[in-house]
Amino acid sequence: MLGNFSYHNPTKLYFGDESLNFLKDELKNFGPVVLLNYGSGSVKRNGIYDQVVAILNEAGKTVIENPGVMSNPTLEKLNEGVKIARDNNVDLILALGGGSVCDYSKAVAASVFCDGDYWDKFWLKQEQPAADQRLLPVACVLTMAGTGSEMNAGTVITDAEHNFKVGHVFDDRLMPKFSILNPKFTMTVPDNQMKAGIYDIMNHIMEQYFSDFDDNTSDYLSEGLMRSLITASRIAVKNPQDYEARSNIMWTATWALNTLIGCGKHEDWMVHMIGHSVGAWTHAPHGYCLASVSMAYYKRAMKEGLPKFVRFAKNVWNIGGDGMTDEQIAEAGLAALKDWMLEIGLPLTIGELGATAEMIPGITSTTVVYPAGYLNLKPEDITDILTESL
Repeated sequence: MLGNFSYHNPTKLYFGDESLNFLKDELKNFGPVVLLNYGSGSVKRNGIYDQVVAILNEAGKTVIENPGVMSNPTLEKLNEGVKIARDNNVDLILALGGGSVCDYSKAVAASVFCDGDYWDKFWLKQEQPAADQRLLPVACVLTMAGTGSEMNAGTVITDAEHNFKVGHVFDDRLMPKFSILNPKFTMTVPDNQMKAGIYDIMNHIMEQYFSDFDDNTSDYLSEGLMRSLITASRIAVKNPQDYEARSNIMWTATWALNTLIGCGKHEDWMVHMIGHSVGAWTHAPHGYCLASVSMAYYKRAMKEGLPKFVRFAKNVWNIGGDGMTDEQIAEAGLAALKDWMLEIGLPLTIGELGATAEMIPGITSTTVVYPAGYLNLKPEDITDILTESL
């Protein structure tokens, strides 16, 4: 490993079908007022909400509810949550839901005691909260596997008025204090959300994997996670109630984006940046947006990162390579990736998500460009990727 890094992850995890039993003990560590953020109501229909609220009541907490957190949390909803937290002197924010609810809860936690315009400071200017700024603690009861938000400090917020979706990774003060991961809670999510979550996990790993050429332990970890996800996804798509498969997907999601496999890596998040912009314009599930632009992007990246794509083909997809050139091996790896995406029912084009040729200039203009693993993209490159993905 050639990179220099520090690693610290303070989030405590409870995993398994009995993990919710630990919520009451954790609540003793926080003040009396809990802001409960959740989505459109599925947690009420499946009974998870009742279980969590019963534990909060038993612990003597005053529960302030903030329902309606959408799959792509908006700036308007963030403003609403900040006002609720300020008005009620909240002591703890508890996210009950998937990655979007967890993301949103961290965004609220960072913004409540921010002086000035938190949207401008944290998301537009990408600044961190001041060292002496108070930050509300966040905890998660996860109901969907995908984002890894239960063990990282990332947030994504959408300015719906301007079709602009942007993420911000806070410092480790905003990592959840604890997260409860019960794989059974993921079994009630709709089929399309499960599949979107699966690809979100895969892409998180690939975005960290496809950079650098050194012999990096992080890459070996990434390959193992990808192989586990591929196996479990095939089982879960056929039988969504398979506990072992769903538990492996959930655990892989956490380790895919809790900063561990990024150690010593430069990383490449441009599929996410393009996908965020596609999502802001189409409102499609996040994982679907990533899938829709991946093939066009990785075909370009392969030319500059050929040795890593050869390794990907051999170590993740078991491509033998006898009698094949390195380019043929790498192409076979991408073909295997595509076949798997089709097998589990993912969209491969932005057109399937409702994007049109007329949207491409707007999607390009709202795509945030970061230094990438093997490519340094210009706006015209993004336009070409989107056109190839239509």
